[in-house]
Amino acid sequence: MVLALISIFIIGYTCIALEHPLKVNKTATALLLGTALWAVFSFCNIIFRPDLDIEQWRSFISGNLIENLGETAEIVFFLLGAMTIVTLVEDYQGFRIITDKITTTNKKKLLWELSILTFFLSALLDNMTTAIVMCALLRKLVADKKERWLFAGMVILAANAGGAWSPIGDVTTIMLWIGGQVTTVNIMVKTLVASLVCMAVPVLIVGATLKGDITRPESENSGVEVPVHLRRLILIMGVAALVFVPIFKTITHLPPYLGMLFGLGVLWVTTEIVSRKYEKDGHKLPTAVSTLEHIDVPTILFFLGILMAVACLKVAGILGDLAGGLNDAFLNIKLGSEPVGFFLIDLIIGVLSSVVDNVPLVAAVMGMYPIADGALFAVNHPFWEFLAYCAGTGGSLLIIGSAAGVAVMGMEKIDFIWYLKNITLKALVGYLAGAIIFVLMDVTLFEKVEWLRNLA
Repeated sequence: MVLALISIFIIGYTCIALEHPLKVNKTATALLLGTALWAVFSFCNIIFRPDLDIEQWRSFISGNLIENLGETAEIVFFLLGAMTIVTLVEDYQGFRIITDKITTTNKKKLLWELSILTFFLSALLDNMTTAIVMCALLRKLVADKKERWLFAGMVILAANAGGAWSPIGDVTTIMLWIGGQVTTVNIMVKTLVASLVCMAVPVLIVGATLKGDITRPESENSGVEVPVHLRRLILIMGVAALVFVPIFKTITHLPPYLGMLFGLGVLWVTTEIVSRKYEKDGHKLPTAVSTLEHIDVPTILFFLGILMAVACLKVAGILGDLAGGLNDAFLNIKLGSEPVGFFLIDLIIGVLSSVVDNVPLVAAVMGMYPIADGALFAVNHPFWEFLAYCAGTGGSLLIIGSAAGVAVMGMEKIDFIWYLKNITLKALVGYLAGAIIFVLMDVTLFEKVEWLRNLA
């Protein structure tokens, strides 16, 4: 059964990667992959386990489906809410307020400005939301599709790197923060420099190849000229709705998607009122209803298929076995008298997170090393901090390896193979460079300098 599930997963991922040569949409493949894995998992257990109690099995499989569908739905509705808010701001020409202030057309300078903005914005919001916002900005800044793809690829790298050093910037970092493995100041101090290097190295590499200026797209007339004060209002409300999500989560301890949907509801009501007030010559300003009509539903369904496929591997115990195998193979490795095996485990988990969703991988690792008295890895141990860095940035190696990548892939229709050829190697160099910086700083600075150790 395990071999069958792994084989189906590999075939499905291969078909997604070869979407354009096969001429089969990746969303269709992802949905088939997710449903086929669950069907094969259930069928194999029913056929090859004669002692299986069918009623107990039905209860088991139903419970796990509901649980994992709930976890997947949280991400899907979060993505749906974020995309609607960003698209609504775009429809109200709110991003013109920002793009008008980005006056440079020099490719290299623009790359640095966008990457730095993405890096720090991702730490404030989260990597997926930031990637959606920056993708909307890119549409207003870069006309040529292939040039925009390159900038979008670097946005993915910067968003994931920026999310890794903030306790609210990435799903896996949030998990470690809420689980008590890391604390707020510690995770920021210990991973900021490594994450910055992870972002900066690919930007340096790409920047060295860029020459000349970009061509900006022509302004589109939607039929109704949006007054400047309304552009400003919707932009401020949209950004406020996104920033409110981590605040909502901290105050209420409810899932982030509820905060996102609350923000969308407020913005929706506002645009309904504004649209009626400024109706002119039969033309109305956009509302969330009109915006939802051109939301990219295939991207939402792609997310659903991929996450449910990974959930099946988790329930089947394959991801847990993978984490356990890494533990057995690498944990006891030492460099002289210093244990370094846990660094290798984290590094490999980061690479694997570009193929298998990082959330269940990190969850499996957290389950293997619970925080308790006498725990192998105590609170704020370098193992947890490096895990946050690796799981957060490793997904950049493939475009479908992170929520930010999937969101941008759907919005810009970026080809999997194009990303593999043009971004993956640069992402790998940045990932390894940041990892080296983290290890060197942990071994030298944070272990030797008293005030830094106390701060962390």
